[in-house]
Amino acid sequence: MRRIALIIGLLLLAMPQAYAVQPDEILPNPALEQRARAISGGLRCLVCQNQSIDDSDAPLARDLRILVRERLVAGDDDKAVVAFVVARYGDFVLLRPPFNAHTLLLWGAPFAILLFAMVFLWRRARQRAVETSPPSGLSPEEQARLAALVEPDDKP
Repeated sequence: MRRIALIIGLLLLAMPQAYAVQPDEILPNPALEQRARAISGGLRCLVCQNQSIDDSDAPLARDLRILVRERLVAGDDDKAVVAFVVARYGDFVLLRPPFNAHTLLLWGAPFAILLFAMVFLWRRARQRAVETSPPSGLSPEEQARLAALVEPDDKP
């Protein structure tokens, strides 16, 4: 039974990645279809948000796949197709958004969080080092007060 489960698991791993592209969407020209797959692999599904439109089964993803293919058949180059989709849906539709003023927070936030964490840990380590440092010797005034408190009173 374990052997059967192992064989099934290995077969599942060896299977090529399944795409959500339907047979009626596939272009007859293999070169155009390959370009369409490359473009749709870089566009985010606006419903799923963690998948490309090439991997998503959502109806909106299907519409976007068809739109990409229509633009390619009309003669647009890859950049023009992506620009057309971005003009309609914004940079959010790109799985790898460009670095510009609108996406500065998106690109800069991880570095800002990392910098904040490093400064926080550095300050915390310095604070602990000060708290755990051995006490320094007594000042002359403190020694005099201590001596006055410890001296036995000879007075009756």
